[in-house]
This record gives sequence, C-alpha cells and structure tokens, in this order.
Amino acid sequence: MDRTSIKLTVFFEEPFWVGVFERVSDGKLTVCKTTFGAEPKDYEVQDQILDQFYKLKFSPAVETVIRKSAVNPKRRQRDAGKLLQSTGIGTKSQQALQLQREEMKTERRQISKEQKEAEKQRQFGLKRQKRKEKHRGH
Repeated sequence: MDRTSIKLTVFFEEPFWVGVFERVSDGKLTVCKTTFGAEPKDYEVQDQILDQFYKLKFSPAVETVIRKSAVNPKRRQRDAGKLLQSTGIGTKSQQALQLQREEMKTERRQISKEQKEAEKQRQFGLKRQKRKEKHRGH
C-alpha cells in the first residue's frame, strides 16, 4: 500500500508570508513554495489548500527517509507544538526547492533563447524583404 503524507509550513520570510508544501510519496520528497503576501488567516490557508493545491507545481522528487509517527496522542501534541515554534524549512525541502529553481532557470533560458532566435529570423526576413522592394523598380 502506497502511503502519501503532505505537510504545510507557513512562516514569515521578509517581506512576505510563505507557505511550503512538502509531499512525501513512496520515499520521495517533493516541495512547492507559495507566497501569501500579508499574514494569512486560517480560512485563507484552508482555501489555498482546497482550491489551489492541484494547480501547484512541485519540485522533482528527492530521496528521503520516512519515519513512523508516534502513536501516543500526547507526544503528537507536543511534536505539533514544537513544529509550530520552529521556523524555516527542512534541509531536504530546501534542496528540493533549489532543484526546482534550477530546473525552472534552465527552462526559462531555453525559452528565452528560442524567442531571441525567432526575433532574429523575423528581423532578417524584414531586411531581406526591404532590400527586395528597393531593387524592384530598377
């Protein structure tokens, strides 16, 4: 049976509030970072999860170790309190986000290169057409 867990961490990163979705499935961690802007209310976070979750673009998968959660409810409550007190995101999450940034960067470079090449070809075509029009009557 496949087990998937999703965790959302909301924290303040100058000058905006940021949410990091961490999804662990089949021992692989994928991460997505979303910006809220002003401090989000609980209902805004819930709306983000319900409405926008399937539109989020997660990073490529990174291997991770899955730990079993404690059964004791008091321990779970203490752990949840510790998570609320801690700031930032885990190093695995940071690595996954960095990997996603690099992937998007190469994709943007490729698109930009193609656009520049298309613009260059268009300019060349216009020059050639203008040159033909100049020599047409003589």
